[in-house]
Amino acid sequence: MDGNGRWAKKRGLPRALGHKQGGEAVRKTVQAAETLGLECLTLYAFSSENWKRDEDEISDLMNLMRRFIEANLKDMIERKVRLKIIGDYKAFAPDIVTKLEDALERTKGGERTLAVALNYGAQQEIARAARRAAEDGAIDPESIEKHLYTADLPPLDLLIRTSGEVRLSNFLLWQAAYAEMLFLDVLWPDFDEAHLRDACEDFAKRERRYGGR
Repeated sequence: MDGNGRWAKKRGLPRALGHKQGGEAVRKTVQAAETLGLECLTLYAFSSENWKRDEDEISDLMNLMRRFIEANLKDMIERKVRLKIIGDYKAFAPDIVTKLEDALERTKGGERTLAVALNYGAQQEIARAARRAAEDGAIDPESIEKHLYTADLPPLDLLIRTSGEVRLSNFLLWQAAYAEMLFLDVLWPDFDEAHLRDACEDFAKRERRYGGR
């Protein structure tokens, strides 16, 4: 999810309002995923590199996270959405960790999955998985994959990046090996059900060969 800051700048607004509008786009996209029958939706919410940002912006993002959980947890439970966190979320403030773990527990029976990447970096994830695989014995693709944060999620089919940037930015590098990719020239706060639907329709037209001919 990219483009909150640029969305705000184009409108002469503070970045915090861009992040707030981005949070609203998250809510709409989660609902759209249900409408479209998606089994799992993964959102990159806070990277391990985001700690380098201005302290005020980080504080705004943390407050937004608190409010989002409080405002949407009941709806997630009612919609039978299971929350899963990928990344080292325990690095956040204790009250946020408590809210996240409460949400994880209360949604664990959900039928669809919303995976949220928090304090996540794909290179760090792969290194962590390789260390754990080494502790078990053999290091091979299967043993590494078993120790990824996403081990219990379905394979990644489609990776979408908004805002016109054409790079993965340390997101799901291992999982994206044979995923289809779509780079959209739309800022994240403007992303809606129509964009997600169009992305799914585009995906459905692609021929996936997984290295074969």
